[in-house]
Amino acid sequence: MATKAKPTKAPDARARRKSLRIHGTIARDLGIHIVTGRYKPGEVLNGEIAASDRLHVSRTAYREALRMLAAKGLVESRPKTGTRVSAREKWHMLDPDVLSWIFEFEPTDELLDSLFELRKIVEPEAAALAAERRTDAHIAAMAEALEGMEKHTLAVEEGRVADQNFHAALLDASGNPFLLTLTSGVGAAVAWTTIFKQRNSPLQRDPLPDHRRVFEAVAKGDRAAAHQAMSDLVDMALEDTRRSRAPRRARV
Repeated sequence: MATKAKPTKAPDARARRKSLRIHGTIARDLGIHIVTGRYKPGEVLNGEIAASDRLHVSRTAYREALRMLAAKGLVESRPKTGTRVSAREKWHMLDPDVLSWIFEFEPTDELLDSLFELRKIVEPEAAALAAERRTDAHIAAMAEALEGMEKHTLAVEEGRVADQNFHAALLDASGNPFLLTLTSGVGAAVAWTTIFKQRNSPLQRDPLPDHRRVFEAVAKGDRAAAHQAMSDLVDMALEDTRRSRAPRRARV
């Protein structure tokens, strides 16, 4: 009896995963250099042959990394002129990867203030809308997220995921499809500013009561209270972030 040939899909899948890891790592390294200013806007990156030789990777992997960066607005490729770093106004600043690269090191005061300014514009109004439009499912999701934050704390990943879930449920409860598209960006901003604060120094203040006040106002359907509670939450988060920078600056 003839022996059936073994399927070859698994090795192919492993090869694809390995390829994704390689060009993802290249994109991350280049992305960090760009957002931290090592590579300036307008600067031409190495050609793929020179870059692939220097990094000891295939030209295909390097090209895929550049495609990832182009999709995030960090670079642009043109015939004959090569791949250049894009002007910052073209960057997709709320892309979760771009935010993670920005927070790989210490962002500037200007960038941090701008990020919280965006949150102050978006989230209080989203909370006000949520107070009017939330469903029982939204309330349940927010309550579950609060329980996760209390159980795990923001010092660990599980607690930070619960925090992101809270903000995601709030944006969803706003009932505005355009606000909903900001979920991944706002969630990444919440997560990375928390990680940044923890990295510099342990949190000195428990942010859970701020979240509970937002939840209670939304659950009661109190638009004005929800708006104020979320505005206060963002203000306190910015203050915590600023305070966390002080010890490092004093050492410098």
